[in-house]
Amino acid sequence: MTGENPHCLRPIRNLLSIAGSDPSGGAGIQADLKSFSARGVFGMAAMTALTAQNTRGVTAVHRLPPDFVRAQVEAVFADIRVDAVKIGMLAEAGIVEAVASTLRRHREVPVVLDPVMVAKGGTSLLDAAAVVALKTQLVPLARLITPNLPEAAALLGRAEARSREEMLEQARRLLALGPEAVLVKGGHLTGDDSPDLLVTTGEAHWFEGERIVTANTHGTGCSLSSAIAAELAKGAPMRDAVAIAKHWLVGAIATAGQLSVGAGHGPVHHFHGLWPEGNA
Repeated sequence: MTGENPHCLRPIRNLLSIAGSDPSGGAGIQADLKSFSARGVFGMAAMTALTAQNTRGVTAVHRLPPDFVRAQVEAVFADIRVDAVKIGMLAEAGIVEAVASTLRRHREVPVVLDPVMVAKGGTSLLDAAAVVALKTQLVPLARLITPNLPEAAALLGRAEARSREEMLEQARRLLALGPEAVLVKGGHLTGDDSPDLLVTTGEAHWFEGERIVTANTHGTGCSLSSAIAAELAKGAPMRDAVAIAKHWLVGAIATAGQLSVGAGHGPVHHFHGLWPEGNA
């Protein structure tokens, strides 16, 4: 063992994001890669769609062919150790099916699924057939799914939860679809708090959080799910992974005012713990 590099005993984890692109850099693949880097893991990306968007909204979406999405994912797995997968925007049923068929061959790799359905500005990013495919083919493969309240309601075909009691009920219904755990994000609740609820078999845990009043919330869902995937890849238990990621994201939102990006919903500050304030 003399002279052996200790870093070789625990290599840096490799994470694969399967999601759409955001040219403004605040959400999608770009937010995932920034989150991976901020959490100390090596990021890789398989793109599902190109979007024309900025902090004010989405103006166009170009979906990539499902076979090409599959080829990207298979190329990564054929050569590189993948320690976790984060899934974001999938756009259509064919892409969902292509991703699911590939990941079924790698069931040992933890999957964090963020069921991206609607952009911050209201643009639909997932059609009805894709929602069905997501529920039946990808949700059961997931270690964790991370819907916000509108996404949870859409997956279940129910009205959006308006209370903690309804959040708990919907989280348990989502768990019955097959994932190992469900994190329902409560940012759409009214009030001063922004609680998130983690439900696993036999356990429900609330992560409390004070609402931060800011317009800089572009890509928060992408960033949180990516950070959780990073912590899971590093070996953290589910509850710890969520707590660490949520704490990091709160800091990223709170310091987002240091950035000056766009005139709409600005991005969070992914590197708030790494960049000195006012760094030119």
